[in-house]
Amino acid sequence: MALRTRITERLGIQHPIVQGGMMNVGYAELASAVSNAGGLGIITALTQPTPQALREEIERTKAMTSKPFGVNMTIFPTVNSPDYKAYAQAIIDGGVTIVETAGTQAVREIWEMLRPHGVTILHKCTAVRHALSAEKAGCDIISIDGFECAGHPGEDDIPGLVLIPAAADKVKIPMLASGGFGDGRGLAAALALGADGINMGTRFCATKEAPIHDNVKQAYVDNDERGSFLIFRAFKNTARVGKSAVSEEVVRRLSNPDAVFEDVRELVSGVAGKELLRTGDLSKGVFWAGMVQGLIHDIPTCQELISRIVADAEGIIRSRLAGMMA
Repeated sequence: MALRTRITERLGIQHPIVQGGMMNVGYAELASAVSNAGGLGIITALTQPTPQALREEIERTKAMTSKPFGVNMTIFPTVNSPDYKAYAQAIIDGGVTIVETAGTQAVREIWEMLRPHGVTILHKCTAVRHALSAEKAGCDIISIDGFECAGHPGEDDIPGLVLIPAAADKVKIPMLASGGFGDGRGLAAALALGADGINMGTRFCATKEAPIHDNVKQAYVDNDERGSFLIFRAFKNTARVGKSAVSEEVVRRLSNPDAVFEDVRELVSGVAGKELLRTGDLSKGVFWAGMVQGLIHDIPTCQELISRIVADAEGIIRSRLAGMMA
């Protein structure tokens, strides 16, 4: 039995499972492993220091898999913004046909660059209204992120059990469910709620091929569903990170009503986070982590993980649910 959905058909993949783009994690090693296992692997454009480095990473991924993979492009306002259009051109030059986007409305300029080259655009949203806006603007696939997700869950605090069907009621194009997914029960539930597949980030961090230190992978196993903090709420830029001594200190400092970003800059910087992932020293910074940590109990290969998720989902659909029919 195979789970065939609009996502598998549109992306040309075997299983309706997508690996989300993750900063300093979405390298060729992980993306190719996910794609080789039948899902869609994604490398992260801005993890690469330059557009030329992205070109090389695309070629490295091609050498490691003959199956479809994508590139993530996330656009957020920063003091020193990267040359987003140069990164987009590197994607085009590399012949990549699937791009995951996220961020501000400025991302639409990137869409306009990609569309003439036949690129399928998968856009991540945290609200139904944003999903409808992206659909109207010509996106091909929506990834709807529930409040459970790692990274930036938005400011509405709507969990997937409500957000996914609410989006499915209105969005007409194929849709991925994201946030809190890590096993076959989640995949079966996502399909039942109206999605066409799932997008997983945190769960893929705890795999053999994830290019991060084993100490960080073990932290995902050791943490449970309560093992994350929401930070930056007062700045209207909410982020969910894994529970650690450092993230606890970030929360403590930001609990001051007069706190400003400078009070925690050295703890939450991208440089510090990258060093944490590389060295496994959890005192270096913070790491992204979703509530799905409560469902992570091992560190399998991507092949083992995807095969298990699909087999469990198929078993639930074929046996458990069907067996409930009178």
